[in-house]
Amino acid sequence: EVDGEPVVWDVKYYDKLQNTVGGGKPKMKWHFTNTMEGRWPTVTKGEFAAPEPPADEDSRSALVDELQDKKTEIYKSIVEQAATARPGVLELMDEAINTPGLAVGICSAATRAGFEKVVNSVVGKERLAKLDCIIAGDDVDKKKPDPMIYNVARERLGLEASRCVVIEDSLVGLRAAKGASMR
Repeated sequence: EVDGEPVVWDVKYYDKLQNTVGGGKPKMKWHFTNTMEGRWPTVTKGEFAAPEPPADEDSRSALVDELQDKKTEIYKSIVEQAATARPGVLELMDEAINTPGLAVGICSAATRAGFEKVVNSVVGKERLAKLDCIIAGDDVDKKKPDPMIYNVARERLGLEASRCVVIEDSLVGLRAAKGASMR
């Protein structure tokens, strides 16, 4: 709760966050620091339950870690039941994977635990085994829109940025790709 009101993120607000900040933990920190103007929630359950909101950066980071772990747990159960690929994505992946001389990878801002559940369910382990590079948000220090994740992928693949084409599903990801000088 913040000021006695439950913390609620509706679809419209989450869409705004998705296109502003990359990664679950950075979204939470951004929400409480910016949208809530520095007002952090009082935790009423769990390991970090306390009568007052977290007052220092270490306590805030610990709270965000706990919230992220719970979110990932819930997210993984939803993915198992409802996740499907967007139209055309799997066909595009298959065509790219089967093109000789073309390196194909996935760079996701999601944590590895959440990411693996989605891609295993939606993309499939057989298709994933054919990819040249897979990087999750917790594999890099800076999250999208920072270009780090794309630069790491490019370096692992031994490619120049001008030879990389990125297909994204968010404005934050597009900003990261452009920041890495990719097309």
